[in-house]
Amino acid sequence: MIVTAGWVSVIVNLVLFALKYWAGIVSGSIAIVADAWHTLSDSVSSIIVIFGATLAGKPADDEHPFGHGRAEHIAAVIIGVLLAIIAFEFLLQSVDRLRSHTAVHYGMVAKVVTVVSILAKEGLAQYAFGVGRKAQSSVLKADGWHHRSDALSSIIILVGIFLGGYFWWIDGVLGILVAILIAYTAYEVMKNDFSLLLGESADPTMIAQIRELVDANVDREVYPHHFHMHRYGHHTELSCHIKLPPEMTLDEAHHICSIIEDAIEKELGIMTTIHPEPLTMSNED
Repeated sequence: MIVTAGWVSVIVNLVLFALKYWAGIVSGSIAIVADAWHTLSDSVSSIIVIFGATLAGKPADDEHPFGHGRAEHIAAVIIGVLLAIIAFEFLLQSVDRLRSHTAVHYGMVAKVVTVVSILAKEGLAQYAFGVGRKAQSSVLKADGWHHRSDALSSIIILVGIFLGGYFWWIDGVLGILVAILIAYTAYEVMKNDFSLLLGESADPTMIAQIRELVDANVDREVYPHHFHMHRYGHHTELSCHIKLPPEMTLDEAHHICSIIEDAIEKELGIMTTIHPEPLTMSNED
């Protein structure tokens, strides 16, 4: 599903890149050329989506016992870095165009191609968001935002095309606006996946659910604490501590830990490892 969406994006974006680059050269517009390269970067990012989804789908092995799910997050970060580089490059070119007082005269080709681009890119965005929700894929959702940012930048350019005859500086300003939009998209794409790669604290709502499951399945107070969540794409590992009486046998302690681990896996789909400790120890130990 994800791979198919990636190839659809690659093909459509390559066609749009050719059209927009041609329109940009014909009209002499740095904004349209920048928008064309933004579109080409969508093709590159979609190839990364395909690679990331293929790698993430590989089962766990001896070298990667938790699977390859984080490949999707790495792919999303690469997409964000590519966007940031493109944004910086066209910011420099747009500023240079303003300094040189370069005016642009848009034609009908630029208008038609820009409208086609807006419709096609928003269609791709909706497609990527829909498949991303079904597949629960963060990298495909990131690719969807990439498509939408391209559609929005084309809308900005379309407005500029109709104002180009009145203001000589409109193309340079549009180029800067597109660059800022691309940079913001890069930030949005990388923000969540960087956090997941670096590691996050367990969500308070999730902790509350786990405590409720423990209370419902164990007939004694075990004081669950010291929660650590580790996400590997769609696979999540949890480790935590519980407190048990020091006189309890190893067999009894193991039985309680297994009950809790099985309940969490069944209800939340999370693989859990529990460390029992004497009831006399503090939560900080």
